Amino acid sequence: MNPFKSPFILVLAVAVAIVGCATTTQTSTQNKESMLVAAGFKTVTPKTAAQQQKLQKLPPGKIAMIQKAGKTYYVYPDAPNNQAYVGGPAEYQAYQQQRAANKLAEENLETAELYQDSEMNWGAWGGWGAGWGSMGMGVGMRGGRF
Repeated sequence: MNPFKSPFILVLAVAVAIVGCATTTQTSTQNKESMLVAAGFKTVTPKTAAQQQKLQKLPPGKIAMIQKAGKTYYVYPDAPNNQAYVGGPAEYQAYQQQRAANKLAEENLETAELYQDSEMNWGAWGGWGAGWGSMGMGVGMRGGRF
């Protein structure tokens, strides 16, 4: 049966894809908020209607730099939860360092997962020593073509 001819299977596939994307976005947002708190950002809840409007105007999912009374603040809005994460330059720098460390850790994990690929069937590749297999062409071979 062709899966594209069955509307049920097509709808199911689209629904699974949408849920997967939404879950990834939610996890990413939660991860960012956790890193902000760990870096020293404080959770602030707007107390007035004017503060609520300012919160709604901030770009969602992005940290905004705000100058107030000669000081620099970094604000990450969480409008759905009616709060914002606020930190100064030191907290922002700590957050950036955490992001860099997390990115490196994720890259290392991806690399490790890549090299653990069991489908590569490393045993069938032959020996890894001089000669590189049955053809005898490689490092350390005398009289080889190379």
